Amino acid sequence: MSSGRVSRHARMRLIAAVATVCALSAAPLAPQAVAADTPPYSETYRPQFHFTPEKNWMNDPNGLVYYKGEYHLFYQYNPSGNSWGDMSWGHAVSKDLVHWKELPLALSHDDEEMVFSGSAVVDWNNTTGFGTKKNPPMVAIYTSHAKDTGIQAQSLAYSTDRGRTWTKYQGNPVIDIGSKEFRDPKVQWYAPTKSWLMTVSLSTEHKVRFYSSKNLKDWNLLSEFGPAGATGGVWECPDLFPLAVDGDENNIKWVLVVNINPGGIAGGSAAQYFIGDFDGKKFTAEDKGAYTPPTGTVVQDFEGTDFGTWTTTGTAFGDGPAAGALAGQGTVDGFDGKGLASSFHSGDGSTGTLTSPEFAVDSSYLNFKVGGGRHPHESGTVMEQGPPPEGTVLADFEGGSYGDWTQTGDAFGSAPATGTLPNQQEVSGFLGDGLVNTYLNGDSTTGTLTSPEFTIDKKHINFLIGGGNHPAGSADSTALELLVDGQVVRSATGKDAEALNWASWDVSDFAGKKAQIRIVDDNTGGWGHLNVDHIMLSDTKAQPVSQETSVNLIVDGQVVRSATGANSETLDWASFDLRPYTGKKARIQIVDMNTAGWGHILADRFTAAETPAKSVVQRADWADYGKDYYAAVSWENAPGGKRYMIGWMNNWDYSGAIPTSPWRGAQSVPREVALRTIDGRIRLTSKPVDSLQSLRQKRPAKAAGVTVKSTSKPLIGPAAGGKALDIEATFSLKDAERFGLKVRTGANGEETVIGYDTTTQELYVDRTRSGAVDFNSTFPGVQRAPLQAKNGKVKLRILVDWSSVEVFGGSGEAVITDQIFPDPASQGVEVFAENGSVKLDLAGVWHLDSYHD
Repeated sequence: MSSGRVSRHARMRLIAAVATVCALSAAPLAPQAVAADTPPYSETYRPQFHFTPEKNWMNDPNGLVYYKGEYHLFYQYNPSGNSWGDMSWGHAVSKDLVHWKELPLALSHDDEEMVFSGSAVVDWNNTTGFGTKKNPPMVAIYTSHAKDTGIQAQSLAYSTDRGRTWTKYQGNPVIDIGSKEFRDPKVQWYAPTKSWLMTVSLSTEHKVRFYSSKNLKDWNLLSEFGPAGATGGVWECPDLFPLAVDGDENNIKWVLVVNINPGGIAGGSAAQYFIGDFDGKKFTAEDKGAYTPPTGTVVQDFEGTDFGTWTTTGTAFGDGPAAGALAGQGTVDGFDGKGLASSFHSGDGSTGTLTSPEFAVDSSYLNFKVGGGRHPHESGTVMEQGPPPEGTVLADFEGGSYGDWTQTGDAFGSAPATGTLPNQQEVSGFLGDGLVNTYLNGDSTTGTLTSPEFTIDKKHINFLIGGGNHPAGSADSTALELLVDGQVVRSATGKDAEALNWASWDVSDFAGKKAQIRIVDDNTGGWGHLNVDHIMLSDTKAQPVSQETSVNLIVDGQVVRSATGANSETLDWASFDLRPYTGKKARIQIVDMNTAGWGHILADRFTAAETPAKSVVQRADWADYGKDYYAAVSWENAPGGKRYMIGWMNNWDYSGAIPTSPWRGAQSVPREVALRTIDGRIRLTSKPVDSLQSLRQKRPAKAAGVTVKSTSKPLIGPAAGGKALDIEATFSLKDAERFGLKVRTGANGEETVIGYDTTTQELYVDRTRSGAVDFNSTFPGVQRAPLQAKNGKVKLRILVDWSSVEVFGGSGEAVITDQIFPDPASQGVEVFAENGSVKLDLAGVWHLDSYHD
């Protein structure tokens, strides 16, 4: 199971990876509020050619196997609701990997276990005895998560009717090492030894284990691989398979896919891979050699006894550089020389800044090493909490009572809390002596607290909020809600942190209306509580206080570049592109405004250089460079020896907050993968399965020989627009710095930009203006993938669905998968060039039919 929520909260404490900091939604609820009688599969954001269940939560693909003309897709599924929980295996089948039929639940959770991720095989020789040679059983190998202990072990279930009904094996589990972080078995038949091979993850150790068995029941440990590559989060959902290099069957390499969360290339969840050899016992990754960063001029290396001309505020950075780990800190490594900047003086509770003198920007890049907490800089934040904006206070929870607010349940107690409750981490950021804190008697209590009616007579409602991240609309929410005419019209949730911070709703469109505030705690699991204080009407939007641990570049008083740690005491290279600021004055500022877990930042060796340094994450290999391709695994037994892969099209950073209902979660388009030599290096490439073309409507809209100069214009006209499209385009480079296509363009400047940057040789997707983006702070942004032009040309294949884009660049070595949530009316397609010209050699746009029809 990838990122199981139950183990996940324990894991967050274990590795202090406060990773899924889903932001509070200060936005209107997205335009997903459709009438209850909307026909299935026609809801606002419902994918038309990506598999989704009719209703409820879905995450990882599981049990991918081909049998008797059917591709089976099992998947992590909550039969009880639209948020993670009650993990079971849902089931769908397809004859072509495009047209899917959802079947009844396959493997259900029960009183003792949840059914986490795993794989399925056809036991052709009936090695298990679960079937017969004439009717071989289909066997699922899954991680059973014990509800009472949290132990994760590997278990079996079998079916003798083509996966329609299942029986759990009485001898479960078949492998139990007593671990709470041991999951996601991928099993295959390994012909050379006539035995079954299991690839399974030791998640927090960043290791993959290999086991062998003759009968799927008795397993022997063969070897381990790892840690290697990117290790900023847990390793999950491994997969191992052989592929011919450049189609040469005499040159076989093995690919080990290891999904990671967080710590992916675009932040949060991602699928990395290693290429190497497997000898039947051991996987050996190809040696990439040691990394040598670019040379340059060292600006600050913290080798002195003090900070020199750099200035400090607060106490976090001490009087001078640290020589390694400070009191109470784990082992610190990865820094250069003897010293580094560390804000762990007095532990995570201290805050402060360390700022360079002003300098003129005269190099292309600023390279440096960074470590510590993963708390990114957020625009719009301020360094210090000033007085609240002027306005009308609706509730400040002072005076020892809730006044005329009404409550249900037992989470709120008879009066407001006065701060931190028993067994709770320290609560901070509230005003005065009282606040709402539903951690009364722990996370197990639930209830609501509702205000009397009031009239909205100002532009904003400001409030302080902290606690659990369980958005309104999920089955077990911890949310602050605004009710108008009895309907929830705005909501906010916490960030899985006890510190309260300002948030704000724009309520100008409800001027003069009667409204109520409702505080909801429906959650009894980890972070199942909410902290709220100082709810007020104001014409001024409250500014949240920074909670970042970051290295920032400041130009003209604004933060223009920022980097944060990876919840790790190991420093790693990062780089700022300075070229847009050449000749300007700038400062470097190292900021620690966080007092919670991993509330510190480490930095070293600031170097001005002409080429960027690359981090371990950037040097790793990725099956997809987007935000939304995770738990990627491949089908066994596919006809013709093909290797097809699919991933969950979501990211644990915000998976529970995406604005979809009555389902949440989609699978990517299945992809055919191959190994190709590209730019002298063997790479895993992906392309959409050929059968996807069966959904193409007959006549494409076409354009050819179009030169575009420093502008954006409709690609072909209305004929090219749509919500479900398959686009092929080839560009010839001229002198444009950036060029490409914009899709889902329309109302209010909405656009999803799919471009190529000639200055960095990168494919990119910019979804900052793609529609609903502010349900989570990590959602908007730009994802980038390295891509070299070939013979002066850049080829793109773009799949656009109602709530996603998948972009395949070059020969499929650069892939970016991103969810988007645009207005349904935004259907335009434009071609653009920036700072110069580009030639669009040829473009074809096909409208795609829905597989649901």
